[in-house]
Amino acid sequence: MTRRTWLALLIAAGLTWTAGVQSAAAQGKHVVVFAAASLKNALDDIAGQWQRETGKKAVISYAASNTLIKQIEQGAPADIFISADLDWMDYGQQKNLIKPDSRFSLLGNRLVLIAPKDSSVSANIQPGFDLATLLKGGRLAMGNVDAVPAGKYGKAALEKLGVWDSVKDKIAQALGIVYQTDAAADPGVKIVGIFPENTHPPIIYPVALTKESTNPDAQMFLNYLRSPAARAAFERQGFTVLAPGGQRS
Repeated sequence: MTRRTWLALLIAAGLTWTAGVQSAAAQGKHVVVFAAASLKNALDDIAGQWQRETGKKAVISYAASNTLIKQIEQGAPADIFISADLDWMDYGQQKNLIKPDSRFSLLGNRLVLIAPKDSSVSANIQPGFDLATLLKGGRLAMGNVDAVPAGKYGKAALEKLGVWDSVKDKIAQALGIVYQTDAAADPGVKIVGIFPENTHPPIIYPVALTKESTNPDAQMFLNYLRSPAARAAFERQGFTVLAPGGQRS
């Protein structure tokens, strides 16, 4: 696997990444969305379809959820925040950065173990599985386990499975832990194991309007995220669209 491929996957997994974050002031009346990087393929499709249907534009900046909410906290003029986990949306709500009555849980995802496409590795992910041996002296690619949602989910799963201590000092190259949607979007990797959902907190993507948003089109785009067209785009990328109330539909 090339270094570029790994970088792309880790960005999608939620590593700190601020390139491409644009000033809303330069966008006029466009809806400005700050979204978890793992949503890029689906949201780009959805924003394009929304523009074709309405003539309105959504400008989307992608990065790690923790990075985005911190930027909002520092005054970045976003209209909508979409997080890859509940914790960072909770942080935004506690800091009065979002409009709580606009918040809902939009999507679910899965956590998988990946390897280069030409790898012969296979894994049966269960309690006590020998992940350290699977690494074959290499390292494990993960997002920051203290801040980035994909890294936090990954660490929680490995702790629940009893294998965290065997790999916690190994980081990046041979195998990686990413969202299933990210793995499916990259032809250079393959999924070698799927983490049982009961080994980590549910992977939920909540969305909300920001407290400072005054753009009347922001609510329109938020509603569009639950449209049939948006649902189809999310499902094409492998996300689970959640029903109102956060249940899997």
